[in-house]
Amino acid sequence: MLSYRNRLLLIGGVVTIAVLGTIFLQAPAPTLTVDQLMEDKAALIDEEVAVRGEIRDGSINETAMTFVLEGSEYDLLIDYSNAGSISNGLGDNRTVYAEGIFQYNDGIYVVEAETIKTSCPSKYEEEV
Repeated sequence: MLSYRNRLLLIGGVVTIAVLGTIFLQAPAPTLTVDQLMEDKAALIDEEVAVRGEIRDGSINETAMTFVLEGSEYDLLIDYSNAGSISNGLGDNRTVYAEGIFQYNDGIYVVEAETIKTSCPSKYEEEV
């Protein structure tokens, strides 16, 4: 029979391994800009991605549940029909974070988002 101390060490080891496994298996994808995602699009098709950008004026289609994120060089369609609630709603020129599967459908690149987060644009800007 294991001593109390050895049982605690064993339990601690199992918990540590479980926590590390969870962290490594569920590590979020790094957040990319629209341009970064589109420049590496071939490698990221059918992968889970996280992308941030600004919603193009007039691109929100509430019927189709889509909008366009703008980058400096590229644009990207976001389909949010499978996303849960959207924090603070959507609006033109609003900076958003979208997480989902990157697809190529009918000649169009699209992120089928499961998560959409909106916030103050300064939250996503790099410090200077």
